[in-house]
Amino acid sequence: MPTQQKKPSLFRTADGKSFLLPFIFITSLFLLWGFAHGLLDVLNKHFQGAFTMSKAESGLVQFVTYIAYFLMALPAGHFMKRFGYKKGILCGLALFGLGSFAFIPAVMFHSATPFLVALFIIACGLCFLETAANPYSTILGPPESGAQRLNLSQSFNGLGWILGPLIGGMLIFNAGEEDSFALARPYILIGIVVALVMLLFCFIRLPEIKTEVIREAFPGDANSDSGTPVIPLYKRPSFVRAVIAQCCYCAAQTGIFSFFINYVTEMDPKISNVQASQFLAFGGMALFMLGRLSGSFTMRWTRPHNLLLFYSLASMFCMILVIFSIGKVSLYALYITFFFMSIMFPTIFALGLEGMGGQTKKASSYLVMSVAGGAFSPMLMGYIGEDDMAIGFIIPLLAFAYILYFAFTCRTTKEK
Repeated sequence: MPTQQKKPSLFRTADGKSFLLPFIFITSLFLLWGFAHGLLDVLNKHFQGAFTMSKAESGLVQFVTYIAYFLMALPAGHFMKRFGYKKGILCGLALFGLGSFAFIPAVMFHSATPFLVALFIIACGLCFLETAANPYSTILGPPESGAQRLNLSQSFNGLGWILGPLIGGMLIFNAGEEDSFALARPYILIGIVVALVMLLFCFIRLPEIKTEVIREAFPGDANSDSGTPVIPLYKRPSFVRAVIAQCCYCAAQTGIFSFFINYVTEMDPKISNVQASQFLAFGGMALFMLGRLSGSFTMRWTRPHNLLLFYSLASMFCMILVIFSIGKVSLYALYITFFFMSIMFPTIFALGLEGMGGQTKKASSYLVMSVAGGAFSPMLMGYIGEDDMAIGFIIPLLAFAYILYFAFTCRTTKEK
């Protein structure tokens, strides 16, 4: 009797091959870099007081982080193409750990510059991890559930975003002004964890994603060795729109996360920085994680581009309420925005990789590079909102407007 094939599931392909274990290991990376990014929002506010920075100047925290993505995305993609995903992950973890421990000597200089250098090194490592983990997570299972898998992985990224401001807020804001070592403590903690994870990845076996697997997961152009001409990425309108949409999303997310504490404390001066960081963790970031978890399951019944269309429209409405500063209504709108923008990064990423075939790794590098949108929005928002933070949120509003346009074009393209 012929062997009965197992029914495909989220992590099992039609031939019975299971990718659950490698998916778990890859998803742990999402948690780590979520924690690192969550810490930035605490640093942004802390730098304003510790180093006497304006809101625009404190945006340098996000600038050095996200500009590293722009500079390192293509090198990371080339590294992955030559040496494979696993070595790319190990390289990313090494840089992540090095930058984290660099906070120890940075404390001795009593200046923001060495901390910014350390953040840049960390971000270079995160760029390697994201360039590898995002497409890896998408491919570990049946092709049709790629966006759902990526949203599930990104849900644990959301957990990291909760832990980052929660732990960072307690360790940094609760420390006395004379405690110069406060900034280094959360990074020493994360450096130790990263070192342990790196050691684990040295010994575990991960399946290397080969070109034919990528082509099956992302049907489209074949590799150049097939004799079929490959369409350059810049000549693919849908991909170009995805890169711009991802850039806009990162600008919106980074700006909202960076100035959440400023907005909350300005709306209600009775709220301390520690309390605001807890609101960010348990309010905003918890909704962010919930949005990604629910989005992953909602995509079983709703097409990703349709969900993106609705969520971007809802985010625009919330931003309008935030800008008008209508008391608690605006605060609740700011919280709810975290839920609606939660699925945007992984969904845009997955939609952008559709039809890439053998160009998936290169396309992934460009999509990661577009994270650079987060480098400029905090400084711009800080400049616009120096006297009234609410006005600065016009930047996320415009960003969500373009994402709405991108989702609409995806919908019309797929329905032709």
